[in-house]
Amino acid sequence: MSTISSRRLPTSQFILGVIVVLVGILLLLQSTGVFPTRNVLLYVPLLFVAVGVWALVQSRFRNVVGPVVLIGIAGAAQVIALGYATVEQVVVYWPVLVIAFGLSIVLGQYRSRVHQTDDVFTSAFAAFGSNEKRNSSKAFTGAELTAVFGGTELDLRDAEIVDRPARINAVAMFGGVDIIVPREWKVQMDVLPVLGGASDDRPRRDGEHEEVDLVVTGFAAFGGVSVTD
Repeated sequence: MSTISSRRLPTSQFILGVIVVLVGILLLLQSTGVFPTRNVLLYVPLLFVAVGVWALVQSRFRNVVGPVVLIGIAGAAQVIALGYATVEQVVVYWPVLVIAFGLSIVLGQYRSRVHQTDDVFTSAFAAFGSNEKRNSSKAFTGAELTAVFGGTELDLRDAEIVDRPARINAVAMFGGVDIIVPREWKVQMDVLPVLGGASDDRPRRDGEHEEVDLVVTGFAAFGGVSVTD
C-alpha cells in the first residue's frame, strides 16, 4: 500500500474512536432526556461489526481471527438486542471462541505472523488476537496501534526518522501494545494509564541526546503500553 493511500484511509483506531464518541453522545441524550435515543442504541452492536469488517479489509485479510471474533460477538449482541434470540440461546455457542483461539495458534504455525512494511505510517489493530508488524521505512513518521483483548507489536529497529519527532498513538484496552525501538532513540511517553500501565523498559544510557525521536501518546485501560529495544 502506498504512503498516500495509507494516509487517506481511516484507520480502525479512528473508526473505533468515532463510534465510542457517538455512543457516548447517544447515551448522554438519553440520560439527560434531551432526546430519546433508546431505539437508536439498539443498533450500536452493528457499529462494532463495522469495525471488525474494516479491520479485515484494512489488513487485506492477513489479520482474520480477531476481527471475525469481534464480528461474531457484536453480531450476537445485535441479535439479542433486537429480540431474535435470548442470551441463553446465544451463550451455548461460546465454544466457538475456543475454536477461534485454536485456529489463531494453528495459523501462526503455518505462516509468519510478522508483516513487513516500509510505509512511512503504520496502522495495526488487534482484537481477540495478535498483530505483529515490522517497519523498515527510512522516513518513518508515526503509527496508530490498537489492542482490544489482544496484543499489537510494532518493531522499529530497522526504521529511521527524518522529521523528528515521529508520533505513535497507542490504545490498549484489556490488551497490550509493544513498541520495539533502537536503543539510541529518545522516547517521550505521554500515555494516560487508566487502571493500566505505560513504560519505557529500555535500560538507561549515559549521554542521551536532547532531541526527542519518538513521542508515544494514547491511553491504556486494563492493559499496557510498553517500549523496549
